[in-house]
Amino acid sequence: MIALSADQLDFVTQRRLATLTTLRADGSPHVVPVAFTWDAGAGRARITTRVTSVKASNVERAVTAGASARAALCQFDGQRWLTLEGGITLSRDTADVAEAVDAYSVRYRRLEFQAERIVLHLVVDRVMGTVR
Repeated sequence: MIALSADQLDFVTQRRLATLTTLRADGSPHVVPVAFTWDAGAGRARITTRVTSVKASNVERAVTAGASARAALCQFDGQRWLTLEGGITLSRDTADVAEAVDAYSVRYRRLEFQAERIVLHLVVDRVMGTVR
């Protein structure tokens, strides 16, 4: 499990957006802006989204095919940036989704109920950037 430094932890808890990169079926990158929360205890980032989103479909397709789905999450602020890379999974579990929504509400704003909402878990195994 990755443990972020104090500066990195501070950076990923500031109210900013990031980009999430997943891979399409043809191997090309799909890059979208996302809001995320950091779960320090599990060394993972959580991204809530709709089950019908392209990012969710990319993850689900890879996992269903028996492949290890990987993704990169990059947050930046001017010349300061941090990229978190690792394996990514999709969860429809209501407790997982509720926990992710609660964490999102603390960092960003309250989310309205959405029946299609799922959570992507990016278990980080590589960190790079200018934030040390």
